[in-house]
Amino acid sequence: MTDSPEKPVRKPRKAAAPAVRPPLKRRVLRWAGRIAGGVAALFAVLIVLFSFVPPPINFYQLGESLRLGGIERDWVPIEEIAPVMARSAVAAEDANFCLHWGFDMAAIREAVAEGSNRGASTISQQTVKNVFLWHGRSWLRKALEGLITPVVETVWSKRRILEVYLNVAEFDEGVFGVQAAAQHHFGVDARDLTPTQAARLAAVLPDPKGRSASNPSDFVRSRTRAIIGGAETIAADGRAACFEE
Repeated sequence: MTDSPEKPVRKPRKAAAPAVRPPLKRRVLRWAGRIAGGVAALFAVLIVLFSFVPPPINFYQLGESLRLGGIERDWVPIEEIAPVMARSAVAAEDANFCLHWGFDMAAIREAVAEGSNRGASTISQQTVKNVFLWHGRSWLRKALEGLITPVVETVWSKRRILEVYLNVAEFDEGVFGVQAAAQHHFGVDARDLTPTQAARLAAVLPDPKGRSASNPSDFVRSRTRAIIGGAETIAADGRAACFEE
């Protein structure tokens, strides 16, 4: 009788090592990166979309609508806005609008030297704030504004930025956009505004709740005269060329 061959002894399988989860800090950073990427992608889509589609109601308008029980707003293309209105708004709020890339560095340096941020915010920055962000003072909003503004300046034309600005700016409590403002204050369409009416609307910026275009104070009258002169100046020296056909 022959001995049967010995069966090979199987070594016991090693138990699979348990999966090691990355440290909490790394997981938090990973999710934070994903969230930041998603937010950036959303803003990118909206910036491209709003380069040719009128933006819907924004956060501030929604809040005012809830507070007041409704607001006045009526979008019109820039072709239906009196050219003098566009020049008046630029003369009043951002005379170097055609010369900068979103930030007026000279105005910022001057504001810092004076210990104030008055006059440092450009029309591009105000448009970004009104369309994409919220009102109020916070470092987060200013940081987002600083990131989004150069992108908007790259994707949108100057004419488009000004068109959106004129349609979302507040010209009286609950009155948004130059068409609604022209009807509210003067009973005319935005295309029919006179130089004085346009300058008065621009003169209430950036304090539409404290100033009135239809019942102007001495300050508004004085500012109106200055804006009329400023609008004529930027038309003559070429600083209106970027938004006029």
